[in-house]
Amino acid sequence: MKILVLGKNGQLAQALAARNSDKLAIVALGREACDLLRPDSIAAALAREAPNAVINAAAYTAVDKAESEPDAAMALNAVAPGAMAAACAARGTPFVHVSTDYVFDGLKTSPYVETDPIAPQSVYGRTKAEGEAAVTHAGGEAAILRTSWVYASTGANFVRTMLRLAATREELGVVADQLGRPTWARDLADACLASAIALANRDAAARGVFHYGGAGDATWADFADAIFAEAAKRGMPSARVNRITTADYPTPAKRPANSRLATTKIEAALGLRARPWREALALCMDEIAAQPA
Repeated sequence: MKILVLGKNGQLAQALAARNSDKLAIVALGREACDLLRPDSIAAALAREAPNAVINAAAYTAVDKAESEPDAAMALNAVAPGAMAAACAARGTPFVHVSTDYVFDGLKTSPYVETDPIAPQSVYGRTKAEGEAAVTHAGGEAAILRTSWVYASTGANFVRTMLRLAATREELGVVADQLGRPTWARDLADACLASAIALANRDAAARGVFHYGGAGDATWADFADAIFAEAAKRGMPSARVNRITTADYPTPAKRPANSRLATTKIEAALGLRARPWREALALCMDEIAAQPA
């Protein structure tokens, strides 16, 4: 089976590319091979590659920067996915799109399920919500996977930021009143591939909106504590965590206080197991520790 990944350099795209095998050909295309802001380029890439399914791993993810660059965020998070989905629908090619917990306002006191109403509070969240709508409107065989707090051993993410800061600071202030579920990019990649393969096999249960993330709740401060504990085990820089509030750390974009996504639906539909986030973090830290200094 051949899976086309649109996006090449992000942490999800790299995690997907790492799953390339004799039985599963993963082809990841960057901007030089497919300009996601040009529908004709997307259509040409699909015609050229003729994949069994397509996964969109590209997004504008600079949450705070999006507040001052709404047009750029809208182009990559909403217009481009709509064009991708339309091109896939025209060819009858299954399409998997990755969205975010930021489509919710964070006011719910329990984990969000797929049928909860969305109410994004930031430009980033609104553009991702528009992207979901565009994919749905395009029709075709499509799945939307919402996820949260994604990290990997490479790229720009919370884990690597904490380790970088710990190299020069003994104590870090980390928000302790936002609740979510950290998600390892490798696990998210496997969920995307399971979705794409199920759609390619015409499994009707794989269509629609799904939530996927690590198992277990955490605040950012909990996450940081776990990162430094794992770092200390491996002789890497660690720091003390000073638990602060969202009000203590103002940002241009408003974050949801509750980002927890319930994974019951996708686990039942695709037979997936959401890995406990602490278990996944330990594996990711092993990868980081093995990297050249």
